Amino acid sequence: MNQLQNPQPIPVLFDHDGGVDDFLSLLLLLLLPEIDLAGISITPADCYAENALETTQKLLALTNKDHIEIGVGQYHGINAFPADWRARPKMLNALPDMLNVANYIETATPENSVDFIIRKLSVAAEPVTVLLTGPCSNLVQAVAQQPAIVTKIKEVVWMGGAVDVPGNVRTYNHNGTAEWNVFWDPVAAKTLFGLGLKLTIVPLDTTNHVPVTIDFLKKLAAQASAFYAHLAGQFWATTIDTIPAYDYTYFMWDVLTTSYLAIPTAFVVEQVEMDVIATGPSAGKTYRAPGTGQWVQVATDVNKEQFYSFLFKKLTSPLGQ
Repeated sequence: MNQLQNPQPIPVLFDHDGGVDDFLSLLLLLLLPEIDLAGISITPADCYAENALETTQKLLALTNKDHIEIGVGQYHGINAFPADWRARPKMLNALPDMLNVANYIETATPENSVDFIIRKLSVAAEPVTVLLTGPCSNLVQAVAQQPAIVTKIKEVVWMGGAVDVPGNVRTYNHNGTAEWNVFWDPVAAKTLFGLGLKLTIVPLDTTNHVPVTIDFLKKLAAQASAFYAHLAGQFWATTIDTIPAYDYTYFMWDVLTTSYLAIPTAFVVEQVEMDVIATGPSAGKTYRAPGTGQWVQVATDVNKEQFYSFLFKKLTSPLGQ
């Protein structure tokens, strides 16, 4: 059954790492009536945690959902994201629609993400879908500390990996075969693949089909009378200075992955035996491993027209419609 036709909202636990597309994913989740957002965890990977926490709190305030709890991770991975990327949430917090959010209230020190995930899953009334748009470390550490929580996980949906296309890591002592969310903590990624959970990944193979282009931004700007479309346009506009542009393009990595929860029929998926290289110049590489890997559901393509139609509809509709 198409999940959009399900009258019961899908319980989702969301772990993001504070990039622009992570916050656009959060905005999309907050606009989806078919999603029951049970909690939000922040991984301090593609962000500085204090800035990402502020952005998260402000988006909750803007959508009148500031009752949703937030956890913040204390683990800082193996391979750091570039500092310029991590500073992006600070820019988002200074945008006109974010700077003076009227009902934004800074909260006390948040719970550690690992404890937060354990607590949220332990008390869940039904199995929860875990959406990861950053590295998977918080979840992997939570399962390591409390293995029983796997019974409360319906599915893990992760923006991660590069299967049959090159990776997007460009850094010293690496051969470019990895995607950043996996590369940040390739040891955790290899562990996740071996946990036996139902795992769906949306890799670069599919997200490469949906770049953030000026043409897309123009179409979004034409919908600027809708507040959330206007806000999303401001967020995406901060990505066009990606340097060097000839070597790195900003894609809708996380927004596309998030949309999988609502429009799974727009995706072509394949069951693949896969594994992850944890160390060395190929650290973080996700590869087909017939006969020796773990079975993973991989999104290999997407109906772009259906995705864009869904995205524009949600960004231009009143909250909760």
